[in-house]
Amino acid sequence: MKDRKLTIFIAFGILLIGMVGLYYVGDMNKDDSLAPAGKPGETLPPAAVLEEVPQAEILEESYDLVVVGTDPEGIMAAISGARNGLKTLLVDGKNREVLGGLFTLGWLNSLDMNRTPDGNDYYNKGLFKEWFDRIEGDSFDIVTAANAFNTMASVEPNIDVRLGMAAIQPIVDETGGSKRVAGVTLTTAEGAKSAVHAQAVIDATQDGDIAAAAGADFTYGREDIGDTDRLMAVTPVFTLTNVTPEVWQAIMSFLNSDDSDGTGANSESAWGFAKMWDYPSSNPERIRSRGLNLGRQNDETMLVNSIQIFGVDPFNSESIAEAYDIARKELPLMLDYMKQIYPVLEPVELGELAPELYIRETRHLQGEYRLSTQDLLEQGRHWDDIAFGSYPVDIQSTSAAKTDRGTVLMAPKQYGVPFRCLIPQGLDGLLVVGRSASFDSLAAGSARVVPLGMATGQAAGAAVKIAIEEGVSLHELSSSEAYIRLLQARLTEQGMDLNPAYLEPYDFITHGEYEGLKLAVSMGIAQGAYSNDFHLDDAANPKSFIQSLKGAGRVHPSLVPFAEAMDKAIAGMNAPEKEALTLESAAYTLELGLYGEGNRDAALDKLLEQGVVTEETLALISDPANLTKGDMYMLIKDAADAVVASPNE
Repeated sequence: MKDRKLTIFIAFGILLIGMVGLYYVGDMNKDDSLAPAGKPGETLPPAAVLEEVPQAEILEESYDLVVVGTDPEGIMAAISGARNGLKTLLVDGKNREVLGGLFTLGWLNSLDMNRTPDGNDYYNKGLFKEWFDRIEGDSFDIVTAANAFNTMASVEPNIDVRLGMAAIQPIVDETGGSKRVAGVTLTTAEGAKSAVHAQAVIDATQDGDIAAAAGADFTYGREDIGDTDRLMAVTPVFTLTNVTPEVWQAIMSFLNSDDSDGTGANSESAWGFAKMWDYPSSNPERIRSRGLNLGRQNDETMLVNSIQIFGVDPFNSESIAEAYDIARKELPLMLDYMKQIYPVLEPVELGELAPELYIRETRHLQGEYRLSTQDLLEQGRHWDDIAFGSYPVDIQSTSAAKTDRGTVLMAPKQYGVPFRCLIPQGLDGLLVVGRSASFDSLAAGSARVVPLGMATGQAAGAAVKIAIEEGVSLHELSSSEAYIRLLQARLTEQGMDLNPAYLEPYDFITHGEYEGLKLAVSMGIAQGAYSNDFHLDDAANPKSFIQSLKGAGRVHPSLVPFAEAMDKAIAGMNAPEKEALTLESAAYTLELGLYGEGNRDAALDKLLEQGVVTEETLALISDPANLTKGDMYMLIKDAADAVVASPNE
């Protein structure tokens, strides 16, 4: 075990001894239906040695394709390009010396799978399946994962790999009044610069760095829903050691017993430990624990995701260093607490901290198409789909408030991802794959998962080949149904499944107040959780109406410019969350939000006269004395239609 760790330390180029930290994967309980067969707690295979990544010492001046970023999405993009006959350069910086990025350096070793509705299969297949078939299962050993990436890339004669760049900048050609990325400028650690030209560049960096530097438009974090100050929590991953087969068997037995707290385990993964939400942090404004997700390694360790750290600037090295310091100080205390409430963990000890943080969101591309919550609600199929997703819309906590445990907006069964989501507006020669592609911030809660990103990477590599073959730009390819059909056919030939079964629409689609729900979900003020039940016919209350209007006002400030004035509508109520929401009260609340003052008795007539509420919506309200959540969302939609220039922007 010590020899293996030493090998990893050398390969990573990072001294990890004495560091501690943590990582988080998601809110979901895992499903072990796709886990490989094996005896629970069986002896693990011998720990593998990390293979060295073959690197090109001398780079060409020109390539067909340059892929920037060695996260899984980038590796798949490079392999796809190479297998399609493109001379490809796969390049990265960040002091990386191993392929796999978030999986192998961020130690995110439990997969968020895009499962089919029956839970027995997964979407997309293709290169992701090739890689998945080489690892242990839904949680994997990071050395196994890295070696699988290495093997898949190194056998491709068309791929040159170069790591360790100090800087990578796009070469932007602006001749003829248009902007096109024509390659990259590389700066080595020694300061030497070289220009590498390419017919196309794929940006597979986690944060869309190349596209941003080239001038592509992005939204940042949750900016598109009016939250400009906060991001989802970041997580450093850490190891726990002394996880012998006997210890793992004990963990499995506990988690699968009646004494556990809604948790479970299989031969690679364990999840739950909900009592860790109550951990009394010594720094509650910055760091806390959530339930644990555990991924077993082959060297008698396991990787843990649970810590949430807030207020981290992902683009500031000092802020990142501070996050590590915060985790390093807290983890010994956290482990002591774990052992107190879960004695089954008593034998384990702290190991090392992941070299890279798990950062859930930064930039979101403004592409030719922007994946939206409507796509997820309606199981959207598009003429240019090149991948399919189904992971729950997992919105992690954005603050340390005890009430902020994140949310699952919904659990889509299936939705398509258009090729246009990879195309920056107004910028040619470049594709963006992975979590920074063109997804609304809420839709990205599902679409950001790496298996889906790997599928977009495969599609991007094949698309570049077709564009070169046909002599067209990537923008021209993206707007042509004929070229897209050719791309889809080629991806199908190369192992992807782009024809999943059509599914029946959700019941809420046919609800008379669906239009209100659709807007409410897009603003994050309606949640269906894992059951996709938005409770449209449940009773609303005055407090929830005000909270929903304030949430909508964060997205569209013109909707309720006098948001605080709405509190007058519940003044004097002992328990507004238990009162029935009447149409009269709802109209008065809305009037206060719009104008800062109002008349309860005349509010509805005024709103009707000014077109803020419509007769069509009033006709849907079956009981004016007891409004439902669906009624509430329709009133908000009416107001948005009347006041906001584009409520679905």
